[in-house]
Amino acid sequence: MTALQKTEKLGKSTFGGALNAGLRAALANDPKVLLMGEDIGKLGGVFRITDGLQAEFGEHRVLDSPLAESGIIGTAVGLAYRGYRPVPEIQFDGFVYPAFDQIVSQVAKIHYRTGGAVTIPMTIRIPFGGGIGSPEHHSESPEAYFVHTPGLRVVSPSSPAEAYWMIQDAIACEDPVIFFEPKRHYHDKQDLTGIEEGKDRLPLGAARVAREGEHVTLVSYGSLVKTCLNVATAAEDEGISIEVIDLRSLSPIDFGTIEASVRKTGRLVIAHEAALTGGLGAEIATGVTERCFHYLEHAPVRVTGWDLPYPPSKLEKHHVPDLDRILDGVDRALDRPNSYSRFEGK
Repeated sequence: MTALQKTEKLGKSTFGGALNAGLRAALANDPKVLLMGEDIGKLGGVFRITDGLQAEFGEHRVLDSPLAESGIIGTAVGLAYRGYRPVPEIQFDGFVYPAFDQIVSQVAKIHYRTGGAVTIPMTIRIPFGGGIGSPEHHSESPEAYFVHTPGLRVVSPSSPAEAYWMIQDAIACEDPVIFFEPKRHYHDKQDLTGIEEGKDRLPLGAARVAREGEHVTLVSYGSLVKTCLNVATAAEDEGISIEVIDLRSLSPIDFGTIEASVRKTGRLVIAHEAALTGGLGAEIATGVTERCFHYLEHAPVRVTGWDLPYPPSKLEKHHVPDLDRILDGVDRALDRPNSYSRFEGK
């Protein structure tokens, strides 16, 4: 059975199921694609994203690795150097730090260091973000570290359809890709019937207008895109039209799509789970201000996680931006009464 025949049977699929199907298609289409990570083989991974793939493609294509993130990435570097396309999995976001030196010192730099002679076509899968009742090291958002590192692409899908295509595009890319998966949406479902036609497929580096609007541009990625769409629906009741941009690519950033939206709305709100200071929101706010200063009716507004280590699970609902906090950010951008009003003398 071909990869295309497999996609025809997807139908309604979870986010995790779409990732599984995308990985299956990549394995079927290119014998150089290898999956590797802790418990991803017989167990199918802690989130079962690779369930059944080892049985289908064999232990030489889907490898159970030792519990050693630095070793996983170091081995993947060697495989990529020899022409393979390794797809290592980091079991949880906070576990990536032991491999950080390998990623920023080797993975990101070999192409440049060799004058373009060597490519590292590696996709590092990282479940990230909170909302599943887990403690620190299992609920973190480390994307800014990698966005800050030249030589890496950083992407994050927000829906099953995006996950299905983006994982395949990442694996086919000649650049190393950090692939952040919003773990709290692994069980979200979407009808993927006919997805193999690829009519809504975007390039890996392109942002997506998830919902059109007129009054405010709301930019997010990964797990908060769904929340932002709910914000836009809720704001309709007050006559506010919000345009939601799904960033998809965190590095490089598709400023063209964001700029076109802000030139229309005049107002920008950015939402992400990671901490405020040094977060991706600051880069987007600055980039838009540089490009659209004369179109802005209000300073860009950021709605983010707090500047503290990820809290205990009982407190995470106060840490992760929710509908009310993002709506409050929209009110700030529109200069309506908001949580900052008492500090601003309004």
